[in-house]
Amino acid sequence: MARSTVAILKTSPATVLADYHELMNLAGYQDVLAKDADTALKVNISWHFFFPGSSTTPWQLDGVTRALLADGYSRDLIHACHNRTVVIDAHLGERENKQLNVVEAHGLRNIHLYEGDEPWIHIRDAVGDLAKQFLCLNDVYPDGFMIPRRFIGENIVHLPTVKTHVFTTTTGAMKNAFGGLLNERRHWTHPVIHETLVDLLMIQKRIHRGVFAVMDGTFAGDGPGPRCMVPHLKNVILASADQVAIDAVAARLMGFDPLSIKYIRLAHDAGLGCGDPREIEIVGDVEAAAERWNFVGPFREMTFAARMQHKIYWGPLRKPIEWSLKTVLAPWAYLASVLYHDSYWYPLLAERQMKQVLDSPWGRLFQNWERLTPDTSGFPQVGDPPAAVPRTGMRAFAKSIGILGTCLKEAPEFASRRRHKQPRSAA
Repeated sequence: MARSTVAILKTSPATVLADYHELMNLAGYQDVLAKDADTALKVNISWHFFFPGSSTTPWQLDGVTRALLADGYSRDLIHACHNRTVVIDAHLGERENKQLNVVEAHGLRNIHLYEGDEPWIHIRDAVGDLAKQFLCLNDVYPDGFMIPRRFIGENIVHLPTVKTHVFTTTTGAMKNAFGGLLNERRHWTHPVIHETLVDLLMIQKRIHRGVFAVMDGTFAGDGPGPRCMVPHLKNVILASADQVAIDAVAARLMGFDPLSIKYIRLAHDAGLGCGDPREIEIVGDVEAAAERWNFVGPFREMTFAARMQHKIYWGPLRKPIEWSLKTVLAPWAYLASVLYHDSYWYPLLAERQMKQVLDSPWGRLFQNWERLTPDTSGFPQVGDPPAAVPRTGMRAFAKSIGILGTCLKEAPEFASRRRHKQPRSAA
């Protein structure tokens, strides 16, 4: 197997667009993504409210789109791609995180996988005998599950950020497939989340024409991610065709041993990519790749919600409570998550957590995004107004009430999902 390559560059607002173009070519993306295939830009929305480091940044999406167009990829074959969970409103998220601004500016199609006439296909019809090799998904879903039909034969470009996660220690390229490939009952996999990510990578390698990842570390998140984090300014961007290798390099930057993280070790041992930094070729800014940020990680100061999730999925509450998450009672958990994160934590605590980084050039770039005009390299001016948190306090609390309603409306235990009830093919 050819040696895995991860590209890394230091960047700034003034050069970020040119840096993304250089980064992707350093990582050899044109050898991976066929120009005659549809290319899905898999946007990451870990929180519908803006929080630095949590979700795909507008300059990340913009830089990747501009690179594709500059290198001859057809605008008609590129689309933004969104999943949905019952606790994350993707439509609100793409607006609050200013991803929709980029999609509309470039005239891209914007696909929400769970809406309209999007067809889904049974996993065994999509991957055949590969399903026999799954580590856990056959046990979690004895009757199988559905995946988006459009993914078959498409290129996919994952757009994660560098951050920690209370379930998987770190999260990145491999975890970014979680929402898109699994249906609304993806929370059933949480007790075996590491094995699930490996199964999903196997699926991706079978169904996609090409798989590539571009990771933004301009903001990087430490602590109980992917939401209630401590954001840091790190000014790095990464890219690779090896989903395991890019996650390993990001983990090492944050200060973790990649092979001690279960999903990276399992994928490495299964030959799905390289999780050993000693075997990964670094191109671009080698000095940046040698940094160690000494993040404390997600488990030292977990939020109340994170502690309860650990008790339910892996601790003493598993037997008395976890069963309810697979029944019509499951919406209690969705409501609890929205009440804690959107009605309590974000309105009261988010501004204090992110204020320092929002006063940075990246924060001002985000704040003034709609009013700025880039040159060929990036954004030489990021605006004078001081950065402000877009939605906090009572504004966030009021919005959370609407999110509660959406949460109940979209709960799979209540809603009719006709699009997932198509007949199996005769394959």
